[in-house]
Amino acid sequence: MPGENIRETVKMVLGLLPDLPHLPELPARGPGADLTGRSAGVLVDLYTDVQPSGWRFVGRPGRDHRRAGSYLSEDLDALEEFTQGYTGPLKIQVAGPWTLAATIELTYGDKALADPGAVRDLATSLAEGIRLHVADVARRIPGATLLLQLDEPALPGVIAGDVPTASGFGRLRAVDKAVVRDTLRDVIADAGVPTIVHCCAPGTPITLLRQTGAAGVSLDFALLRQSQDESIGEAVEAGFGFFAGVVPSVEAKPDPAEVKPGVGARPLSDPPGTVRSVGTLWNRLGFPPESLGEAVVVTPTCGLAGASPAHARAALAHSVVAGRVLRDDPEGAMQRP
Repeated sequence: MPGENIRETVKMVLGLLPDLPHLPELPARGPGADLTGRSAGVLVDLYTDVQPSGWRFVGRPGRDHRRAGSYLSEDLDALEEFTQGYTGPLKIQVAGPWTLAATIELTYGDKALADPGAVRDLATSLAEGIRLHVADVARRIPGATLLLQLDEPALPGVIAGDVPTASGFGRLRAVDKAVVRDTLRDVIADAGVPTIVHCCAPGTPITLLRQTGAAGVSLDFALLRQSQDESIGEAVEAGFGFFAGVVPSVEAKPDPAEVKPGVGARPLSDPPGTVRSVGTLWNRLGFPPESLGEAVVVTPTCGLAGASPAHARAALAHSVVAGRVLRDDPEGAMQRP
């Protein structure tokens, strides 16, 4: 989410998303609030700090590591304060082991991804950190049914051997899919709560993620290709959930020829049109309309932290309305434009 005020953001999320609120992340606050730093702060017995090239493992906790823990504690305090008496689903999110391995450098050397032993240590530490994090949230909000999101934007690059080295002049060797799958499976199993994996890069490996024991996948629907239809169809038939990123996270830029004085970006509109791509996919795969509302959760696309606060609010509200279209009027979503 955009902004730096966690209390106001938590109140907004709880107000706009009563059926599936989440613990917000505010990367605008700086190092320790970003995806890698925040999640590195969850690690057990592994510590990181910030270098000009990014996050790096160090031998003892320093200022950057403590800042990440402080941000998370502050965020949980705000969430606990405003969820007194809450019962229902609640989503929390942490970067997955492969994205952390692709973005954190070893103390002396390349990124952790280059060292299989370092990756194993990182995954073990992360699994324990997530277990403790889940237990902490469950203690603070006992009425919540927790859903964990593992953010893995680097996953396709890890599998394809497209992750740059620390120097930026080369690419790290591709990791075998079986190793990727088994590492994720272990982390998900240790979490002890239903888990979805979020990947906003092209080539999200849907079949592999289904084999990890995840409950679903969160992705940008605009990046899906018809070549993935078979894996999507198999996943839906297996009860795999889809968090469909179809609501634009940034303001649409108006056509310069249509700009009028005092008029800004066009507001979000037409919820049925927003989910038309989901309905089109469902129609192509031959699934009944009524299954849409059960299998798909509507979300914004990646990049909401870069939007204006007003647009972020509008995008969340629009996602709720568009999701109701899938639930209450699925046939309308499947109509061809």
